[in-house]
Amino acid sequence: MNWDLDALVAIDTHVHVEQDSQGCCSLDRELLDASAEYFKGNANRTPTVGDIADHYRERRIGAVVFTVDASTALGHPALSSEEIIELAADHDDVLLPFASVDPHGIDTPSRVRALVDRGARGFKFHPSLQAFEPNDERYYPIYGAIAEAGVPTVFHTGQTGIGAGLPGGRGIKLRYSDPMLLDDVAADFPSLTVVLAHPSVPWQDAAISMATHKANVYIDLSGWLPKYFPAALVRAANGPLRRKVLFGSDYPVITPDRWLGSFAELDIKPEIRPMVLKQNAIDVLGLSV
Repeated sequence: MNWDLDALVAIDTHVHVEQDSQGCCSLDRELLDASAEYFKGNANRTPTVGDIADHYRERRIGAVVFTVDASTALGHPALSSEEIIELAADHDDVLLPFASVDPHGIDTPSRVRALVDRGARGFKFHPSLQAFEPNDERYYPIYGAIAEAGVPTVFHTGQTGIGAGLPGGRGIKLRYSDPMLLDDVAADFPSLTVVLAHPSVPWQDAAISMATHKANVYIDLSGWLPKYFPAALVRAANGPLRRKVLFGSDYPVITPDRWLGSFAELDIKPEIRPMVLKQNAIDVLGLSV
């Protein structure tokens, strides 16, 4: 990684790769369209790794990039985490690659170790999309391998725009993304960094409690424009969670420009803004100046 941390104005900890070098997409067209309608945002719903690098380099923002491997649950081929790691290495001045593994896969702990050896700097899970209860102990060997590697995890929590507005939400179950299911994981793996992605509506108070209670639990602020943040989350960010909340946009459905423009209007203390935008991510990602 060749990030100039002094030159970066921010670090976006939540950026999705939605298209690979062969033109394949991470989701089928119905789910992509439903997500785009839900967020009503960026026209380019399927940026490649190169597209993302150009977008963030222009803005002097570092980006943590990943896909979600939900191939078993969705019956749709996942994008290759190996390819994302390889392509991100060509843009290591602005990109930091996370990997994703299918929790229902065979010998997943070994795959975790192989991805870390290839350059994965963390792992992304989406319990609702991947259709698993993250506190089920059958998945604990996966977390054990990640903890042993010393890299962080990001778990989607709360509402999801994927499947929103479709009959039955296309079978995607929100209950899997209740952050309290991750309280067991954070307690049982105290060396594992757990980032709760997004304001966890309708379970925001639970997420705040977890991040306050457990030193290894953080919250990223992606997926919502800051003007819509629950009041309790804003209060916590200004106080007990000032070192626990991270800038994340959820690009491409929300661009960093839109998120940062809304954040500029949020009632956050001036001394806390740089912590949210960059310093807290430096700590969580294990970076150094």
